[in-house]
Amino acid sequence: MQRACKRVRPVRGVRRWLAAAGAALAMAATAVTGAAPARADEPRYPEGDLGTAVSNYLFSPGAVAGANDWRCRPSAAHPDPVVLVHGTGANLGANWVKLAPMLANQGYCVFAFNYGMNHLSLGRIGGLADIGDSARTMDAFVDKVLAATGARKVDVVGHSQGGMMPHHYLKRLGGAGKVDTLVALGPTNHGTTLSGLVNLGEALGILGFANDFFDVVGLPGLHQQEVNSDFQKNLWQDGDTVPGTRYVVIASKHDAVATPYTNSFLRGGDVTNITLQDQCPDNPVGHVGLFLDGPTMQNVLNVLGPNDPNFKPRCTDYGPGV
Repeated sequence: MQRACKRVRPVRGVRRWLAAAGAALAMAATAVTGAAPARADEPRYPEGDLGTAVSNYLFSPGAVAGANDWRCRPSAAHPDPVVLVHGTGANLGANWVKLAPMLANQGYCVFAFNYGMNHLSLGRIGGLADIGDSARTMDAFVDKVLAATGARKVDVVGHSQGGMMPHHYLKRLGGAGKVDTLVALGPTNHGTTLSGLVNLGEALGILGFANDFFDVVGLPGLHQQEVNSDFQKNLWQDGDTVPGTRYVVIASKHDAVATPYTNSFLRGGDVTNITLQDQCPDNPVGHVGLFLDGPTMQNVLNVLGPNDPNFKPRCTDYGPGV
């Protein structure tokens, strides 16, 4: 018995040494990185801010926290994957720094794609090319999401052109059978006057020249969003909606890009139009700032989640007034 005890002591000593060494290494790693041990209640994906958006615009135009995990499988609580569609001049990396991680942390399968890029885009500036071509890009991406997740339909959240372009997909490319809900943030539905610049150009007789220039240099996606453009007339000639899809528009009275802001609103079908200042009168958010606006994000979560018709957001964490 005495010899057996002598053999056990070294083993116990090795175990104690390994445990101590492991603890020391963990403490050293924390000291070097400055990171605290992860807490169980911490969100999986950090929500970004304006600084994150600027950084992603330059250095991560094709990736954002919370989006494009192709292993994600929808849950019973959130059966529809959410597809995010950025606005003109933006990319997925910048446009969705807040909403993508927010949705992913709520248990949604979240996906996003870039569209409308050409030789002028530098791999970062989206929404420049022909909107019909952009809709075909969306068509292929939605099919990829449905095939990967096994879902029957998706929900779509779009900002600016990203809220208008999906209508071409729904109405002209058969997308209505694949989209449950379209949520649009400041969409350029029915065209924009760009705070009167389009009307001024038309009055001065130079609008046609400007639009021809846009086409020559590769920017058709810009003039196609103008009020009374041929693209807008063709898109809405048969009404605003198609059966089978629910539509929600979220707009700001302070929008100086999609103007007048009431042009964003839809008529007919299953439509809900939300003016942010009706909920929060002091909200200064403009067109661009919608992607960071607290009440806007809360409205999106309500629409995709409980869809409480009496929902009122907390009037805090407003987005920039631009």
